[in-house]
Amino acid sequence: MILHDYWRSSASYRLRIALGLLNESWETVSVDLTKGRQTEPAHLALNPQGLVPVLEIDDAILTQSLAIIEYLDETRHAGFLPADPIGRARVRSIAYAIAMDIHPVCNLRVVRHVVSASEKHITAEEWMRTFIGPGLLAVEAMLASPATGRFCHGDRISMADICLVPQLYNADRWGVSLADMPRIRAVRAALEEIPAFMNAHPARTPGAITD
Repeated sequence: MILHDYWRSSASYRLRIALGLLNESWETVSVDLTKGRQTEPAHLALNPQGLVPVLEIDDAILTQSLAIIEYLDETRHAGFLPADPIGRARVRSIAYAIAMDIHPVCNLRVVRHVVSASEKHITAEEWMRTFIGPGLLAVEAMLASPATGRFCHGDRISMADICLVPQLYNADRWGVSLADMPRIRAVRAALEEIPAFMNAHPARTPGAITD
């Protein structure tokens, strides 16, 4: 199994968590997004979108973190999605709120374009806080449900939790306060005790740069 990864990529972070929860071992190929390695022919041959992660698994090449997580769920019986349709829909809605609404507008290439196009009148910090804070407040409201337990959905780790923790790393990085998000803070505290989440942290990832 080969994971084409970038240490600070939220999408890659999700996949490291998922693989860790399954006790899978993998080889890491670091793709430095800041140096444009994702646009080189060798990487584009794996993923024409020029994105990470890419997972080489089961004689296949898979892209898009949530699609890969669902593949792992289906082939490894991971339990990342609940057995009941309503539960699956709820977990997906929380995961999508993070991965499809917050994350895309905060993608590195989007932020670089905004800063450049605004001639630096909009800073990266301002842009990130504009979207991460309100996005997470919406997730906080989604967690105000009897279906929330120790984790986002009951007491079993789901795809929602796998998406939440990397986004909270970004919130910390860009100075987004979680003071008004007690449910998120409680779920985070429970998840951060779990080795798969600890080991997937960017600081513990090949290619990490401390700053």
